[in-house]
Amino acid sequence: MDEYTSAGIVYVLTNPAMPGIVKIGKTARGSVEARLGELYTTGVPVPFECAFAGRVPDESKVEKAFHLAFGPYRLNPKREFFEIEAEQAIALLELMIIEDVTPSIQEEANSVDVDAKAGADKLKARRPVQNFIEMGIPVGAVLQFAQGDENCTVLNGRRVSYMNEDISLTALTKQLLGTERPLQPSPYWLYQGKKLSQIYDETYDQN
Repeated sequence: MDEYTSAGIVYVLTNPAMPGIVKIGKTARGSVEARLGELYTTGVPVPFECAFAGRVPDESKVEKAFHLAFGPYRLNPKREFFEIEAEQAIALLELMIIEDVTPSIQEEANSVDVDAKAGADKLKARRPVQNFIEMGIPVGAVLQFAQGDENCTVLNGRRVSYMNEDISLTALTKQLLGTERPLQPSPYWLYQGKKLSQIYDETYDQN
């Protein structure tokens, strides 16, 4: 592994106060938790969280590739914030990494002060759990997997059927992607050509 001794990290950060926006950055030191601390300033109500971080052979090259790929969604040319779903960036980054370092970084990031973490948890709690019926998706509706030909059928507000199996959309998404990491399934599924994540926002972000 000598060729990777100088490998850096590319990370995807999110913030509960900024849904639909992610920060894509890099560090040669591996100190993503330090970057999380730097970003948590008086201008941000709750701390940023590490959605995913991976060690790559050339962090600068990978970061530039991401910034180019998601350039049309960049909010400010001088900042690393993009108006995309975290899962869009993570799906690509997973293909390039040598090592997934997300768990260790998340553990270190949890050392953030208790009040700040409580504030973030409170914001998350305000986001309703996805319910197909509330989102205008009826029982029997077919959902299309955005990254393949697979589809599933809505059984009720929370469950779907895939190959005659009653399963949650989260579990099915992990199964199709071949991953065990925590994820939000809605960016990966379409209903009548529209992403579930977009339907979710239109349904629950009325206030």
